[in-house]
Amino acid sequence: MSSPPSSPTAHFLDAIDWQQPWLSPLRGYGAQLAATEDWLLALNNAAIAGDIRNHRGLLIGFVPQTALPADTAYEAFISETGKVPTRTNLHDFLNALIWLSFPASKARLNALQAAELSKAGTLSGSGKPRGAARDAATIFDENAALLVVRDGLAGTALIAALRQHQWCEAFIEQRAAFGVNAEIWLFGHALVEKLVRPYKAITAHTLILIAPDDFFVQDMDSRRRWIDRYLAGHLTQQGMTIGQLTPLPVLGVPGWCGNQGQDFYADAAVFRPKRVIG
Repeated sequence: MSSPPSSPTAHFLDAIDWQQPWLSPLRGYGAQLAATEDWLLALNNAAIAGDIRNHRGLLIGFVPQTALPADTAYEAFISETGKVPTRTNLHDFLNALIWLSFPASKARLNALQAAELSKAGTLSGSGKPRGAARDAATIFDENAALLVVRDGLAGTALIAALRQHQWCEAFIEQRAAFGVNAEIWLFGHALVEKLVRPYKAITAHTLILIAPDDFFVQDMDSRRRWIDRYLAGHLTQQGMTIGQLTPLPVLGVPGWCGNQGQDFYADAAVFRPKRVIG
């Protein structure tokens, strides 16, 4: 595969503080790629080295945005060619980083999006309503976090508290669960982009993954690969709907922000109570 035109190191990557706790799973790979003289070439070399492929088995390559035909939807283009249009900005760099980090899951998500375009009878992505399934896949792709919880009673209690928006129960009373029985992994590249300049109201659409005990004693790369396999299997078997996701104000995660006391979580504009329907 020929490499796209060279792209020099861009100052926009300097905005990323790789020491932030939420970037821990992406830090080693991401910081190295961002520091290279030509980040686009580095992304392509990493994709080749990792044998990163789409759902059709085509090698993923990151190409300039100009490679995307005007009459073709972004998702359809990736599905048909394996090429990911990539602009010189944080959003697209982070999208590429997620492709490299969770390749099987990104490939399945792209397959879902392409299938929805095919059902709609269009490759342009315009002219017809997007539909609930494509909307859900796009929201997940852009704004998802993954809550990996240890199988068992401790994990069950945390899940229940989060789903009921019992924020103090989840984040103060069960603070010790994080890092021991639960971990948050960022998946949505737009979510990661927002956290480059963090503000309290950032809220993720969160999918809960139930992990065995041995997950929590594995190294970072092994945990990442486990998550990728689990998530790809979930997307293959169940697809994606908004109903699978729960809101999570991410700066409420213990250790992800300072001064996380009762007053912090009492901010109902961010930590909203569960809406009663009916």
